[in-house]
Amino acid sequence: MLQRKQTLWMLLALICAALTFKFAFYFGNMKVGLNGIAPLEVKAMPTLGAGSVSASAGSVLILIVTVIIIGGTLVNIFNFKSRGKQLLITIGLIILSLLNIFLYWWKSGVPPFESGNYSVGMILSLAIPVFLIMAAMGIRKDQRLVKSADRLR
Repeated sequence: MLQRKQTLWMLLALICAALTFKFAFYFGNMKVGLNGIAPLEVKAMPTLGAGSVSASAGSVLILIVTVIIIGGTLVNIFNFKSRGKQLLITIGLIILSLLNIFLYWWKSGVPPFESGNYSVGMILSLAIPVFLIMAAMGIRKDQRLVKSADRLR
């Protein structure tokens, strides 16, 4: 049970993924009717309310991928006995987080937006794969350390 820095990196990735439910990736205005404009944001939690002041344009696919990233990272933190399996799960989570960024980008470019800007959630979404890559490097370093210790015995 070496599990040193990679636990912190995975915990930071978990926190960033959870915060994407709160903070929007993209915030803009959409055209309503002929002359109306309503605020619209893209975030992990898709809520489209009729008559609400601000709606969310997140898709269910973004929600599912984000929940898988959160669950996989949480499982991965407690999977410290098997470093090989932990590394494979981390690589899969890196691929999923890159897919998540692509889905956010794709959803923020769809036509309902008349104008808008990227928001704090974009930084959080971009930080997730960085933290997971750092965790994968820590797992790999632990694997090499255990192999070298086994050779010395």
